[in-house]
Amino acid sequence: MMAALLFGATTFARVMSSRNLTITLVTFFILLSAGFMAYYYHVTRSMPKTLAVLGEPGHKVDTFSFYNQDGKLITQADTKGKVYVVEYFFSTCQGICPKMNENMRLVYDAYRGNPNVLILSHTVDPKKDSSAALKAYAERFNADPKQWMFLTGSKKRLYDMARWSYLISADDDTAGISIDKDFIHDNHFVLVDRNGRLRGRFYDGLDPNQIDSLISDIHVLLDEKE
Repeated sequence: MMAALLFGATTFARVMSSRNLTITLVTFFILLSAGFMAYYYHVTRSMPKTLAVLGEPGHKVDTFSFYNQDGKLITQADTKGKVYVVEYFFSTCQGICPKMNENMRLVYDAYRGNPNVLILSHTVDPKKDSSAALKAYAERFNADPKQWMFLTGSKKRLYDMARWSYLISADDDTAGISIDKDFIHDNHFVLVDRNGRLRGRFYDGLDPNQIDSLISDIHVLLDEKE
């Protein structure tokens, strides 16, 4: 009888010891996991956000020469060391362009007066959009020509820049199409960093959420070390 009691007590002690060990191990791993998650959250929160570089490796914006709404010649030298946003539109557009430029004004207002941020709005209809026509259009948005530039010039050069530098409508097959009949009508904004690289994404100029992302991403590029 005594032997049976001793055996039972020993077995019970072993079971309890095993159960306590299991509880201890489970608690340990729960705490370890919680600690790891807290550390991961802290590290990822403290890491600066980075934006994707678009295009083929080494892709950069080509040299250009256009005229702004004041008739001033604007070249790549005016964008050197600056973050800028690009769009294509035309002043007589009654479709997507008015909404796009209302949204672009939100970007402009967010960085108005910041000498490190520019907006380049290129016409796709330079035949109608002279500097004078663009100046009248720019006045709707109270755009400072030193920061928000409405650009016109050679149609071929404007379109080449759109397709091959800014990668807007880059998939269009224009073989056999004369420049007189060629036409780009795209709703995307392009973000360019201080080094002439396309960054982030192709932002939908009609989507308020992507406009918010664009405004935020400009700040990311401003914080980047050159």
